[in-house]
Amino acid sequence: MGSVIKNMLGVNAGKLSNLDATNHVIKTVAKGESIDVIYVEGVIGGEASGFGAVGYDHNWTLQTIDQLINSDQNKAIMLYVNSPGGGVYESDELYLKLKEYKEKTGRPVYAYMAQTAASGGYYICMAADKVFANRMTMTGSIGVIMSLLDTSELEGKLGIKTENIVSGKNKAMGNPLTQEQREILQSMIDETYGIFVDIVAENRELSREKVVELADGRVYSAYQAKEQALIDEVATYEAALESLKKDNDLYGCEVNDQVRELTFFETLFGTMSQKLSKASEFAAVRDYLENNNNGKLMYYYRP
Repeated sequence: MGSVIKNMLGVNAGKLSNLDATNHVIKTVAKGESIDVIYVEGVIGGEASGFGAVGYDHNWTLQTIDQLINSDQNKAIMLYVNSPGGGVYESDELYLKLKEYKEKTGRPVYAYMAQTAASGGYYICMAADKVFANRMTMTGSIGVIMSLLDTSELEGKLGIKTENIVSGKNKAMGNPLTQEQREILQSMIDETYGIFVDIVAENRELSREKVVELADGRVYSAYQAKEQALIDEVATYEAALESLKKDNDLYGCEVNDQVRELTFFETLFGTMSQKLSKASEFAAVRDYLENNNNGKLMYYYRP
């Protein structure tokens, strides 16, 4: 059976020996001392999107940082961010993991913002010693959002009635919201917003009053963010990397991109899944429902 699989895989068969427990291809680490680049691209969520997913993989990223904490070769992290943010839990967990890396190792973390580093994408950059943004970066969007899908009117027109058997009047919130339920959810929004504001104030050395003034949910250009001290410099990625090396005397280090490579099976089934999705007339509706993050607290920029 094994020989049949190898024949099916062809040139990819060799990768089977390099799989870890989660069936991910293990990336070869740098041979000498290294600056490791951690990429946060796409929505910051709890899991990768499944077979063929190219976006952010939360668990893998946390595990990679843990490995770097215990690595004698690693000398710094460059955080590369191109993300509109994501879940408040996942954004905070990644922020805390980066802070843990700094506290346990004493090594620097620099952040570079690419096209977008908004809301949760900005939040995680607050763990960095220095924050750089491309001159075309869109950042900021300091705030919290929760989106709820109200289908009650549509259900009424279609003759559909939802019955919830609950232990308390606020157990099944929404669809539609009562005023009391709206106040309950607003209190949760206010609490997570306050955490965001405090983290920015602490790490950017700004007064809380100043951050509240800036944190009305709006996005900023790179130069606007620099003017308000939300970032340190407007620069290219190469310039940010040069600054990391110069500031910390790391010219002898090689730059090591930490990227989760897709296995042959992930690529194969990802392609099949995309084809099946395109064939379905309900694909657009399903994608909306899956990505609407209904009822979830989000540090997320939604244009």
